[in-house]
Amino acid sequence: MEAILKKSLENSYSYVKYRNLITALLKDHKVTGHEQSDALLHYSELNEARLHRLDKTIQVVDEVCVFLKNIEKIYIWLVISEGWCGDAAQILPVINKMAEVSDKIDFRIVLRDDNPEVMNMFLTNETKSIPILIVIDKETGEVVNHFGPRPTAAKQLILDYKAQHGVVDEPAKIALQKWYLADKGISIQKEIMHLMS
Repeated sequence: MEAILKKSLENSYSYVKYRNLITALLKDHKVTGHEQSDALLHYSELNEARLHRLDKTIQVVDEVCVFLKNIEKIYIWLVISEGWCGDAAQILPVINKMAEVSDKIDFRIVLRDDNPEVMNMFLTNETKSIPILIVIDKETGEVVNHFGPRPTAAKQLILDYKAQHGVVDEPAKIALQKWYLADKGISIQKEIMHLMS
């Protein structure tokens, strides 16, 4: 595990470099990952707009701010992501804002398709669902906990929809995006805070 995490960190991006990579690829009508398609390009373009909006509007709630400012150990927050992932576009700006609150969090992003070994360590029901936040103790290199690919209420929304309709289709994705919009990143913040407590 240690070697895989080390390799992933070597391949990782800062949030700014990740955002710049997505923007540069979109200018060439490309997306992150090993698959290129019109659908993934469309999702990446939507996500670019979401990321831009959330970078400006997300605020860390007071309770989480206090917690983050009082962290004693130094952590690496390594997120497995891809630019076309709708959940990643909603979650990464929140994680970035949280990391900015504390000088003891080093936030890094690694691309799923380029780093299959680390993805295979954090499968969700045997699927490569993203984003996944891996909380690593910087001093020991140990994985403390992980979060993802969605907050609990968002996971339940999709499970309920799939149970009722048998598929996760466009209306399900729209309902999920509306949930994220209404939640304003608060569930993500609180769940990450609790898994670090």
